Amino acid sequence: MVTNVQLRLAIGVPMLFNATLITVLIALFNAKIDVQNNSMNARFDAVNSRLDAIDKRFDDLRDLWRAELWRVEEVLDAWLKHLEQHR
Repeated sequence: MVTNVQLRLAIGVPMLFNATLITVLIALFNAKIDVQNNSMNARFDAVNSRLDAIDKRFDDLRDLWRAELWRVEEVLDAWLKHLEQHR
């Protein structure tokens, strides 16, 4: 016949082993997900830095065009004043 202690050990030890095994598997799964998450974040950060560089270049081009158009406007104003004075 099986005593109470033997019965509790026969039921309890496998349950503790299974709980420990499941905990370890969940920890490993979470670690793999974290590695994938970090990899994806690194890729998105690289893409964001490229897009930021492109935005900066567009801003620089916009400023350059504004400066050039301002210069053209000043030249045209001077030319019109010159034409008005010699009329």
